[in-house]
Amino acid sequence: MQIMVIDDEEGVRRSIKRVLQKDGYEVILAERGEEAIRFVENNSIGLETVISDYRMPGMNGLETLYAIGKINPQITRIILTGYATLDNAIEAVNAGIDGFLTKPFDNNELRLKIKECNMRKRLSQFVSEPVFQILQKEVSPVRTQVCNVSVMFVDIRNFTHMAEEIEAQELPLFLDRYYFSPLDELIHKYNGTLDKHIGDGIMAIFGAPISTGNDAVNAIRCAIEMQREICRINEELRRSNLGLGIGIGIATGEVTAGIFGSRKKKEYTVFGVPVNLAAHLEESAGRGQILVCAETYKVAKDYVIGEKTSLSLFRKEAKVVEAYRIDGLKEAC
Repeated sequence: MQIMVIDDEEGVRRSIKRVLQKDGYEVILAERGEEAIRFVENNSIGLETVISDYRMPGMNGLETLYAIGKINPQITRIILTGYATLDNAIEAVNAGIDGFLTKPFDNNELRLKIKECNMRKRLSQFVSEPVFQILQKEVSPVRTQVCNVSVMFVDIRNFTHMAEEIEAQELPLFLDRYYFSPLDELIHKYNGTLDKHIGDGIMAIFGAPISTGNDAVNAIRCAIEMQREICRINEELRRSNLGLGIGIGIATGEVTAGIFGSRKKKEYTVFGVPVNLAAHLEESAGRGQILVCAETYKVAKDYVIGEKTSLSLFRKEAKVVEAYRIDGLKEAC
């Protein structure tokens, strides 16, 4: 992982570099903000964190970090200053800075600040703003827990055919603009947690790490708006003879939620029967369809219009599962 350190004092730059290199980071040094911005413009991939002094010749630290955030908002940005005031803190927040560390600081303070800011940055990408604000106040916001959630899977129908119509180098940009970004925004809007992107699929969780008390309804409302958004996008794409179609599956039940994975890669996710069931429902959903399990419909039936159907989902076990096709929301909703 790469970290950039920006400071006009060579001694400070080298001191921080020694500390971070011991922790396994690749450290890039810059003397001025303008120099750092030029580097990020050409090398932003792989750069995880930028740490900048506040007072420097030319652009100050906040101006520099703000510009870097415009180039790549995924980079964690931390400001160092020996002149900490309330005004400085407010200015840093307004500039979208992720962390604020006052000089003098010891090596452990620096390490903890980097770890804290990177964790908050990663978490904020996957949950809605209201959920993120709640998690910030929790003592242990990502503890492992057993809880009831609604799991959603979304996938593009006839993706292979669509991919053949778009140049390979343009496909990632197309998917980001017309599929991942708008649908991820809707997951956040309905207080869901973006679990992961799997190829052209999306997995989301409603009810963990924070439950709103109406997670199944939120998941269905989100799914309905997703289908509407895809219809709107298809109107936009009509001139280019391209179009998207998605199928959505939602299942509700008990899962184990937490941060899981290997030493090299961990992620917040859930395990349990609803995950497999939601994936199978999504596979069975046709273009423009939303299929939910019986438990999801039971919880949300006062709010949605649905039609019962029976699906043979688990081929090896030849298991027939009761499911419901969602056709919309009731007028009172």
